[in-house]
Amino acid sequence: MIKPKPRIVGFKKSCVFCKKEFDINYKNIDLVSRYVSSKGKVLSRRISGNCAKHQRKLAKEIKIARFLSIFPYVVK
Repeated sequence: MIKPKPRIVGFKKSCVFCKKEFDINYKNIDLVSRYVSSKGKVLSRRISGNCAKHQRKLAKEIKIARFLSIFPYVVK
C-alpha cells in the first residue's frame, strides 16, 4: 500500500489590497508589473496571495494596460 505524501502546511498569504486601501489602476505600471511573471503571464492567486475580488480586478487592469500599449504582452 502506498502512503500519501505528508502535506507541508505553510502560512496563508494575506491580500495586500485588503490590508492597505489603495486603488488598482492600469496607469500604475509599477504595481501592475509586480503581478506579472518574467514571461509576461499574470501571477496566480496562490502565488501572489491576493483575494479573489482583487485578483479579478488586477487581471482586468493588466489586460487594459496591455491593450492600450502601456504594458507589453510579451517580455523579451
